[in-house]
Amino acid sequence: MRRMIVALALLGAAATSAHAQGAVPDLKGTWTGKGKVVVLGSGDHHPGTQAPTDPARVRDLETTHVVEGQDGRVAWGRSSSNVADKKEPFAWAIANDNKTIVGADLDGYFRITLLGRDRIEKCYVHNGLGPTKSVVASCITMTRAKR
Repeated sequence: MRRMIVALALLGAAATSAHAQGAVPDLKGTWTGKGKVVVLGSGDHHPGTQAPTDPARVRDLETTHVVEGQDGRVAWGRSSSNVADKKEPFAWAIANDNKTIVGADLDGYFRITLLGRDRIEKCYVHNGLGPTKSVVASCITMTRAKR
């Protein structure tokens, strides 16, 4: 009985380890999505004359991320929006669960959840310390263009 318990425990540990070390998802391609963003201030993707101390604005935004390269758990590319085709560089890193992705661009941070092979939920924030001095927060579901 004792050997069976030890064997089951080892089998469970091996299965958990194998799942955590599964195939790293391929993120390369063009990801697009539309959603709401809350903005305090203004900037390239959120034009206007508002200051960060003015009332918040809720805007519709269409965003595109082109993942140009990937090496294992790290990926990189450029992003733009329907308002500003800036092709701003970004870098992402995939966690061991193969679903959680974190990253940054020139003035903000990403928290991304892989929802499926071609779907992600991308949350993005930046604080008022960047070059635009604006504050931004959004979560948008994005899909990858068919290859």
